[in-house]
Amino acid sequence: MKIARSPTSACFLLALSGLIQACSTATAGSAPPNAGTDARASVSSQSRSVSASATPVIDVVELTVRDIQTAYAAGEFTAVELTTAFLDRIDRYEDHYNALISMNPDALAIAAALDEEYASTGPRGPLHGVPVVIKDNLDYGGLVTTAGFAGFSEATGGIDMVPQDDAVVVARLREAGAIVLGKTNLPDFAQDGTRTRSSVAGVTLNPYNTDRAPGGSSGGTATAVNASFAVLGLGTETGGSIQNPAAAQALVGIKPTFGLVPLHGVVPIDATYLDVVGPLARTVYDAASTLDVIAGPTVEDLATYASVGHIPEGGYTALLNDSALEGKRFGLVGLGWRDDWLPLAPETEAAYQRAIATLTDQGAVVIDDPFLNSGFVELYETRPRVPSVGAYSMLVYLQGLGDQAPFHSVAEWEALTLEEFPRGRARRAPTRPSATEEGDAFQAWRLEIRELYRAVFEIFDLDGLFFPQASAPIRDLVEDPTRPEYSPNNHPELPSNIVNALGLPVVTVPFAYYDDGTPFVLAFIGDTWTEAELLAYAYDFEEATKARIPPGLVPRPTQ
Repeated sequence: MKIARSPTSACFLLALSGLIQACSTATAGSAPPNAGTDARASVSSQSRSVSASATPVIDVVELTVRDIQTAYAAGEFTAVELTTAFLDRIDRYEDHYNALISMNPDALAIAAALDEEYASTGPRGPLHGVPVVIKDNLDYGGLVTTAGFAGFSEATGGIDMVPQDDAVVVARLREAGAIVLGKTNLPDFAQDGTRTRSSVAGVTLNPYNTDRAPGGSSGGTATAVNASFAVLGLGTETGGSIQNPAAAQALVGIKPTFGLVPLHGVVPIDATYLDVVGPLARTVYDAASTLDVIAGPTVEDLATYASVGHIPEGGYTALLNDSALEGKRFGLVGLGWRDDWLPLAPETEAAYQRAIATLTDQGAVVIDDPFLNSGFVELYETRPRVPSVGAYSMLVYLQGLGDQAPFHSVAEWEALTLEEFPRGRARRAPTRPSATEEGDAFQAWRLEIRELYRAVFEIFDLDGLFFPQASAPIRDLVEDPTRPEYSPNNHPELPSNIVNALGLPVVTVPFAYYDDGTPFVLAFIGDTWTEAELLAYAYDFEEATKARIPPGLVPRPTQ
């Protein structure tokens, strides 16, 4: 069963304690704007009726994994009580910020089962009873996956795309004891790196400043985590879609090395060269805890066997410490990295200089523009076109939906809907990229530029790069397309496209706030498979600054 929500229509099936309540399906264009909130309120009211007298008051704002595990051990609250508290917060604020596409109708039942398990055998795993969200291009068996696209949702005039099984990363979350509260908004097929507007659920807002973009394409996850609708969440990235919303919303985001985290069950853009799944969290520890759960090889995604030998034996959290920056050497951003996005905006430059001072106060050494005169910019500009893999990646995904899915190819979807699939490249012949000279050329260039990247690291004895994640404050939510400087693809994010092309890991960490209330965020960048080191650096920096400030939420203004 599912709870689906859209701006135009909704149908909700709520299951709790063996009771089923159904609400009627609205006709297209007639659903009230708060349909999702009304359903959420119904779930909350049912949960309160079960244990109203015994339910403790739980402040979920900025609650962490450690906080939750400590509270469970002390018997301060149960998973059902905690889940109810998060659902109540969603009930109050989601209608304004619009982070979620759908809710999991089984969340409270799962929480109850976890409580029983905790009482009998102890915690299932490191995320036992932790409420989380997942981006709606990740499969949760039995619930609709929309990828933001109205054509994959019956509620918005399409056909429900219901996978039979969980994505591997979702299965791993659940095996670790996490409670998936719902699925978050994303632009259709994750095609925007700055804003999050879907044909299924509309526009997601940034809780820090609703006039500013929330980041994309994992903006729904970022808003849900930033607003404390969940403790943490999963996003995906092809060209900045974890980093950018993390920077827009003062979150710790991990863009992992390509191949570290499985992609099976993830609606793809480019699952052959670029796509990754990673956590968005409010603390480095929570992000590292999540990476510990989702990383590693699986037969369902053979690319992940490249990670063998590269995952720390004790896990990523075990290596976090508050002296990791001592004596480490970091390269600073400069013209040698990307000359067409510099200089930084004045307010960004000022914040960056303060961050550098903090880094050196922690005992680190900085090297100004180590890529200058290395030929890095020139080699990057010769990059061949990334091979067209949309049709291949999408066919592989659709074939994995399971026997009960209504379609298993783009052609079958078109035959059922009598519509043309919107992504033209996904309608091409699904040629495997490794069979093409285009694919060979890209791989050869990627190897060459990685070798140059590593050579610069070796020459300057670098442990990583320390960059501002964006060259300017976050852009407006709504921009004027008549302005000369406007371009839908002109994003100010500094590292994202380059690190995606090279398949490098990035960890973001917040540092300061601009006058408009939006954050300034740093990016630690390393070589492939250096997530453990980057997380340790970010943890030390976070401990030294404690910079994150939660946003103040307000309910949806009345019209």
